[in-house]
Amino acid sequence: MIQLDVTSQPRTATGKGAARTLRRAGRTPAVMYGTKTEPVSLSIDTHSFTQSVLNLQRRNAIVNLSVEGGGTYQVFIKELQTDPVHDTLKHADFFVVDIDREYDFTVPLHYVGKAKGVDLGGELHVAQNEVQVKAKPMLVPDAIEIDIADLDQGEAISCEQLNVADGITVLNPASLVLVSVQ
Repeated sequence: MIQLDVTSQPRTATGKGAARTLRRAGRTPAVMYGTKTEPVSLSIDTHSFTQSVLNLQRRNAIVNLSVEGGGTYQVFIKELQTDPVHDTLKHADFFVVDIDREYDFTVPLHYVGKAKGVDLGGELHVAQNEVQVKAKPMLVPDAIEIDIADLDQGEAISCEQLNVADGITVLNPASLVLVSVQ
């Protein structure tokens, strides 16, 4: 899983006016919370955080959030609120992660190779571009690669044929077809 480092500062002023003041200063209001953590109001640098999030490209990531004077926490980005007109970051929510607990994740599928059934005149049908898995955060892959080179006409690859590491459970039905050649 991808890891990202973000620095933040605690904030005491909350509300609409305080948030607008932060945004004018180039910072974004944020909150960090979890099942065993009290909510903490934070502010983060808008420019550097936006650049970091753009590099993630909607992939699963753990953020190492260091709070000035408060330690470092491993968190997920739970929600990012953006201004729909100006496309600027308005607020960020971070959820504190328990590394030893299993969570549900959506993992993209990458199909590798060219199916031999396509060379013989068949047509490749991709039915799924992602699967749901349950695993500890550090075990989740960025993507699951599926080699389709040996796929002949009339054949398909389903979830039960996925090759995943130990400790990862595929939540989709085993009979769910991922890719086929017609």
